[in-house]
Amino acid sequence: MPRILVIDDDPAICELVSINLEMAGYTVESVNDGVKGQALAVQLQPDLIMLDIMLPRVDGFTICQRLRRDERTTDIPILMLTALGQTQDKVQGLNAGADDYLTKPFEVEEMLARVRALLRRSDRIPKAAKYTEILSFGPLTLVPERFEAIWFWETIKLTHLEFELLHCLLQRHGQTVSPSDILKEVWGYDPDDDIETIRVHIRHLRTKLEPEPRHPKYIKTVYGAGYCLELPSQAETNRKPENSAALNEQT
Repeated sequence: MPRILVIDDDPAICELVSINLEMAGYTVESVNDGVKGQALAVQLQPDLIMLDIMLPRVDGFTICQRLRRDERTTDIPILMLTALGQTQDKVQGLNAGADDYLTKPFEVEEMLARVRALLRRSDRIPKAAKYTEILSFGPLTLVPERFEAIWFWETIKLTHLEFELLHCLLQRHGQTVSPSDILKEVWGYDPDDDIETIRVHIRHLRTKLEPEPRHPKYIKTVYGAGYCLELPSQAETNRKPENSAALNEQT
């Protein structure tokens, strides 16, 4: 039975979340303090952490960063649960290492849908490893067992979400993939206004794969339509890029 840790200082929210998660079949632990929450995350090793931002003593952004830096908790999915709904708050949460972001007030069904989507990766095995789909084309090879990409001659370490996002684009290389298709396939749900989540993770991928992330050559934005992975030709693949040293420094 999946175990979920809820870190939130609002008793009403903790009760609402805990009751509905338990009714859905999850084991729930809750704590109302960020420092205690971080310690409990290390102790319990839960399958998912639901983390508020406005916490006493230490805010949720800082706790999220600490959990991501700790090898004992770095792979645990984190769902930000907060009343801060501005775009910059969402971006800050995702940049801190959160996998997803849910703004209060929220519908219980939406919360459960996002929890299910994140727990889909809780066995630490990316979806790509479970199917006989494309895992290699041109200079790009995905290694599911280690969440890595071999890009030209370099090995790039990816997060679970980055791996699945890159895998999603690889299945349709040369084609534009819509945000709704990406959200449904990678995150497991299809909200109307969560494009910022994709943008942040695309930006993270570009810093790892692109020679010039601000001027992407491979992961293209097709404005108004989505994203396209344009892989080099076979001739370009066989020529070692001049920027290989720079890429190696990013790994």
